Amino acid sequence: MAAFFCDASGIVKRYVSEVGTAWVRALADPTAAHELFLARVTRVEVTAAIARRSRGGMLGGVSAPAILAQFRHDADHQYNIVEVTPTLLADAEALASTHGLRAYDAVQLAVAREVHARRLTQGLPGVTLVSADRELNVAATAEGLPVDDPNQYP
Repeated sequence: MAAFFCDASGIVKRYVSEVGTAWVRALADPTAAHELFLARVTRVEVTAAIARRSRGGMLGGVSAPAILAQFRHDADHQYNIVEVTPTLLADAEALASTHGLRAYDAVQLAVAREVHARRLTQGLPGVTLVSADRELNVAATAEGLPVDDPNQYP
């Protein structure tokens, strides 16, 4: 069993068919028994991504409400949701400045670093960041986080 922190660009692939979908679905399969972590803001990001794709007709006939219902169910029952605290927001502000990240990407990185450090302190393996965002992945690597890009698994 491994632990993964998924940003929105990574976890959305579980719900929308695109490059990396099969890999993310295998990672998130409950029988794989991986621990999956999401920042609370990921719920907003995934909802926005699905809504945008639905408006653009890019869901291949799949219902946006059905996709979102499944995502919300999984968020409530399968994912470990990490709350965003004022301390994490201050860390995100510093990361945005250091790496030139977009706001939510900086928050994602701050939360991923926190989860990683907490697990290591507890004697557990750290998390691997699952993200399809190149800039976030570069920043995460610079911050010492292991990264896996679902776009590398066609």
